[in-house]
Amino acid sequence: MILVAGVMAATAAIGAEGVALTDAGGKVRVEIGGELFTEYNYKDVARPYLYPIIGPGGVGMTRDWPMKENANDVQDHIHHKGLWYAHGKVNTVDCWSEQKAFGKTLHEKFLEISSGAKQGVIRSLNKWVSADGKPLCSDERTIRFYPHSDVRIIDFEITFIASEGDLTLGDTKEGSMSIRLPTSMSVKAKGKVAEGHIINSKGNRDVDAWGKRAEWVDYYGPVNGKAVAVAMMDHPSNPRHPTYWHVRDYGLFSANPYGIHDFTAKTEQKQPAGAGDLKVAAGKKVTFRYRFLFHTGDEKEGKVAEHYKKYAATKAAK
Repeated sequence: MILVAGVMAATAAIGAEGVALTDAGGKVRVEIGGELFTEYNYKDVARPYLYPIIGPGGVGMTRDWPMKENANDVQDHIHHKGLWYAHGKVNTVDCWSEQKAFGKTLHEKFLEISSGAKQGVIRSLNKWVSADGKPLCSDERTIRFYPHSDVRIIDFEITFIASEGDLTLGDTKEGSMSIRLPTSMSVKAKGKVAEGHIINSKGNRDVDAWGKRAEWVDYYGPVNGKAVAVAMMDHPSNPRHPTYWHVRDYGLFSANPYGIHDFTAKTEQKQPAGAGDLKVAAGKKVTFRYRFLFHTGDEKEGKVAEHYKKYAATKAAK
């Protein structure tokens, strides 16, 4: 494995199925077996994100717009870019949208960029700031990329650091660990072809999966004629596991442990505003871990439940 700290490039001749990372300045290119898997975009953006993500069969697993024009895409929610982490209420600041007076997540530095035969790693330090640049908190994130012949896996670990004083990750549905899927994978879409479906570990399907708690959710549908899917998994070590899911029928797919008031508003378990606030005392930390499994077919063909059991048994990497 080649380990490169800071902003130096990392490349390696690591075999046909290894993972090679290269920092090209503004984005880190991730290749598996010599072919593009994804890119981590971190410069001149509202917040870092992965795009494109190339799944099984060589098809794109995220919506192209607004990074790239695609006539098949619904053009809404400009802040839904690839795969990203954001939240709509960080000490009351909106760090989810990209409208006037929104907060940002600024890349500060890389702590690790490494390539290898079994995995590639990006580890970085980021600062969350308000619209006027006031620091709110920091995060240290580790993203791991794994090579497999039949699936692709991304592990995303984020540690919030209350570096600027007491931190509140507020109760709102607008967040948090997210991916925006191709429009054709959506359950429905205005004026576009959409033939996708949603199912979670509890058996809730399509629109009924929104706001529910579950260990994992699988979102599957066609892309360029190929049946593909994305499963997102909530690690059992996460606060409030199993998490709530802000998973929409139009292709937004988010794990959100904070939005309890919004998610329970129309249920018998209705909670008051602020019930989902997660408070982190000054100088303390809180960590969340997620896995993305890119596979073919539906949740049964993709053996999502089996993959989840393996993921649930993993411990945080040192």
